[in-house]
Amino acid sequence: APLDLSKEVLIVGKSNVGKSSLINALTKKKNLAHTSSKPGHTKLLNYYNIDNSFYLVDAPGYGYTATGGKHLDNFGKMMEEYFDNPHLKGVIHLIDSRHEPSKDDKDFYAFLKESNIPFIIIFTKVDKLNQSELSKLNKRRKELFSEDLTLLSDITKEKCLDNIRVEISRLALN
Repeated sequence: APLDLSKEVLIVGKSNVGKSSLINALTKKKNLAHTSSKPGHTKLLNYYNIDNSFYLVDAPGYGYTATGGKHLDNFGKMMEEYFDNPHLKGVIHLIDSRHEPSKDDKDFYAFLKESNIPFIIIFTKVDKLNQSELSKLNKRRKELFSEDLTLLSDITKEKCLDNIRVEISRLALN
């Protein structure tokens, strides 16, 4: 019989934000999240069973499709249905640390703030930053998201991944 995993944490971000790599690093399974060479390829939700205690739900990347068109609208429609879900415990919002948050990033953040769903923000690809970029990011984190929990993700550092695991579990099991 299937386990009754009634808790879900959604992971969301732009298509090329490094989501699959982060999921693989967090779950320690090399090819668990299918990293696709074409951004905008995950069309449906993927469910990952985390230690039989909750599901990590991988949403399609927003704001980029292979056709070059924006699909935040369809993304929005699909996600609206999903957000009506009583099992949803929280959201992990991924933002690329190398770039200013995009309009889509900001729109989704505004949506999260309005919806009152618990969330954490994770800045990805921090391992690609030099010292001055890192200090700029830390300043920006405070300016943009001071009242929210923001974490930095460097998938090459186990301590960093452990930090993220702790916060995701806290979100899932609250």
